[in-house]
Amino acid sequence: MYKKLFLTLISIVLFVNVRADEGMWIPALLMNNERQMQEMGMRITADDIYSVNHGSMKDAVVMFGGGCTGEIVSDKGLLFTNHHCGYGWIQRHSTVEHDYLTDGFWAMSMEEELPCPGLTVTMLKNMEDVTDRILDGITDETSDNKRDSIINENIKKLIKEIQPTTKYELSVESFYIGNQYFLMYNEVFKDVRMVGAPPSNIGKFGGDTDNWVWPRHTGDFSVFRIYVAPDGTPAEYNADNVPYSPDYHFSISIKGVEEGDFTFVFGYPARTNEYLPAVAVNQEANVVYPITVDLRGQILDTYNKFQEKDAKVRIQYAGKHAQLANGWKKWMGVTEGIENFNGIAKKRAFDKAFIEWCKAQRNRAKYIDLLNDFDVVYHDYEKYRIAQTYLSEAGFSIELLNFASSFKELAEVTKDTDTQVLDGIVEELRQEAKTFFKDYYMPIDKEVAVKMLTAYRNAQPEDFRPSVLNEIDTKYKGDVNAFVDYLFDKSIFCSEEKVNKLLDDFKPSMAKKIAKDPALLAYNNMIDFYLDNVRPMVRSSLMRINNLRRIYMEGQMKMIPEVFPERTLYPDANFTLRVTYGKVGGFTPKDAVKYRYYTTLDGIIQKENPDIYDYVVTDRLKELYENKDYGRYADKDGSMHVAFIAGNHTTGGNSGSPILNADGHLIGLNFDRTWEGTMSDLVYDPSICKNISVDVRYVLFIIDKYAGCSRLIDEMTIVE
Repeated sequence: MYKKLFLTLISIVLFVNVRADEGMWIPALLMNNERQMQEMGMRITADDIYSVNHGSMKDAVVMFGGGCTGEIVSDKGLLFTNHHCGYGWIQRHSTVEHDYLTDGFWAMSMEEELPCPGLTVTMLKNMEDVTDRILDGITDETSDNKRDSIINENIKKLIKEIQPTTKYELSVESFYIGNQYFLMYNEVFKDVRMVGAPPSNIGKFGGDTDNWVWPRHTGDFSVFRIYVAPDGTPAEYNADNVPYSPDYHFSISIKGVEEGDFTFVFGYPARTNEYLPAVAVNQEANVVYPITVDLRGQILDTYNKFQEKDAKVRIQYAGKHAQLANGWKKWMGVTEGIENFNGIAKKRAFDKAFIEWCKAQRNRAKYIDLLNDFDVVYHDYEKYRIAQTYLSEAGFSIELLNFASSFKELAEVTKDTDTQVLDGIVEELRQEAKTFFKDYYMPIDKEVAVKMLTAYRNAQPEDFRPSVLNEIDTKYKGDVNAFVDYLFDKSIFCSEEKVNKLLDDFKPSMAKKIAKDPALLAYNNMIDFYLDNVRPMVRSSLMRINNLRRIYMEGQMKMIPEVFPERTLYPDANFTLRVTYGKVGGFTPKDAVKYRYYTTLDGIIQKENPDIYDYVVTDRLKELYENKDYGRYADKDGSMHVAFIAGNHTTGGNSGSPILNADGHLIGLNFDRTWEGTMSDLVYDPSICKNISVDVRYVLFIIDKYAGCSRLIDEMTIVE
């Protein structure tokens, strides 16, 4: 029986067994991978990468803004991340008069570096396995609700005990879907300033057209700096703050990369779900993602139409467009990749093998019904998941409704509300209104509202619609346009003048008027419907799913080492610091198509099209190209390399991550994955799952030769 089982598992080894280029490894445990990494070519040690006893590479890697990664590249706190990671801040600092999105921005002195209020970077200082402490008091008989309660209490108790002994911010993070827990010690820096950014024609070259696609020619980088108080401690922005002096900063290699070179990526990957059963993958890829892609596609069409007509609108909606488009294109790639590479079939094969393993010994009986239980709960969950998706992607994509929701608290004040409290609410809303209207264009929002409400109303059965959608039939005879006209004509929240007047003249007696505003009423109707009819079922389903996944993960942690003892399981990404490694190399995504591992400036010139915004090439870049004025950043073949691909297992959150060579020197900035391999969050296939990085030589070339900001180069440690 066991022999038969072993052969079954071997038949799907390409799915279950970890290769050199798969895995998101916990840096504190990297000694388990050190030998393999060195056999692949690494010339440093795990201790060089992660140490709590001396400055190491972990001290130069930060979570940038809560959603990306950055790396410190000088002893004065200079920080690299992606252009698309810094995009929101570049946009915030941009005006029609100072259009940094179009023209770029370069601080020629530290005095010119721009504060970014609210932007933080976070650095991991230490992590400790606290699994036993967190799971204390839990048995196999503990109910799901009781388990969560015990874990939460144990976390609170642990942090309360440890916090007085450290200056760092503490958090407890779950790994292996609740089977392991680590206590994280983080240092959070709150004064981060914008130093430089190339124009979007460089930093976003190819735009949405090339997003997630190889070959890429995008100079996807921006430059920031960390500032601290004069005593070296993290502090809010102050003119007296000084550049941060890190315990470690990356040296930068301009030697270039070759096919087969060892590389590793250090960063904060967001979320992966590598250990899901087939039924879950199928629901995501074939039910949820198609809905999201359709809705976002309609919104993006509207954005594009208006942005092409007006430069101000283009700037206003640049960040919104980029954020929306990123997921839209990715999810298309995930669905296609899973289909083309039989991802669901491979998952089903593994599920079947797992059941066979369970049957091999009686002591595995607790796992034997898991797959049947998954089938039942996901079937029940599907309609609520769809309802949730339509609410978030359609209902709450209407900016007017979201902005109106900000006034809920003001709509509930009474004559007895404390004056100080009321003044605080009003002032906060005043600032929020200023931010909202800076980047708001009502014609876009109105057209989006018509499209989204139409899609929401048509797709969902009557009992899964908020009543405001059904009122379109009863009060407006099915005319969505008429309802939207009423909404925007009668609401004060689409007029900056009316909102400012309301806030200037506000008295508690006006609260009822706010509460009756049609936009706030529509929002409240949607959210109340969700809270009453959808969220309870979503929560119930997810609680059951998460418990099943935890047990399934527990089973896999036992099953795979028994059959493949050479394999070390890695936990799913969860926005904690990870290391992944692989080799530089091209790939063949389909028959007769073969990609080399790098692109050059030649490709930018070849793509140039002045009539397409994504492919406009600046005169300065063309001049440098024509003169072959690349300085010391040219490749040995004389060309200017722009980007390269390698087999590092990355995901969202890894944007901006340093990609390092065998000596631990910076050679590029990770910024994307190949479209064919975006399925890697769910199903990993090493033949097509490649990460894309901008070559650091192109980054330095743009800073030095294009922008003339050599003062930044002078700060860096360059390895030639």
